[in-house]
Amino acid sequence: MNLLDRLILRVAARFGDKAKEVERFIKFAIVGGFGAVVDFSVLNVLEMTLLRPVGTYESLNVTLATGSAFTCAVVSNFLFNRFWTFPDSRSRPLGVQLTQFFVVSIVGLIFRLVLVSVTYTWLGEAAQSVLHSPSDAESINHLGSNIAQAISIIIVLFWNYFANRYWTYNDIS
Repeated sequence: MNLLDRLILRVAARFGDKAKEVERFIKFAIVGGFGAVVDFSVLNVLEMTLLRPVGTYESLNVTLATGSAFTCAVVSNFLFNRFWTFPDSRSRPLGVQLTQFFVVSIVGLIFRLVLVSVTYTWLGEAAQSVLHSPSDAESINHLGSNIAQAISIIIVLFWNYFANRYWTYNDIS
């Protein structure tokens, strides 16, 4: 057992009869944190190259970059969760669990896309006024899409955990 697993078990043990569930949530959150790194990396690479958040297709580009980043993160998160967070939940075929994981994630994505597309400009402008950062439209929209994405990731973490725990990985005790 590695150092991280030992640390997680130590923290989870403090929760008595809920220790196993707390261990799973901590692992799920760590996997989600790694997924967020994947997510933000893909988002930023796309927004700096192919899908710049400015011009005629500004909103479409933000949506496409966010959706692409999401898909990369979901695949990563599914694999880590199947093999590390819920290793005792492999009674169902990989394809079935992947489909369920994607369905849960798509509900989270819909929420996320709506939140990001509705708030990225406003959040960028608010952050720009507080931080006194560059005020061109591209910089404001880029900053705003990152802030909106961070907020949505935190909210969707709880939805994803509980929906996946009780549907995708419900074959464990």
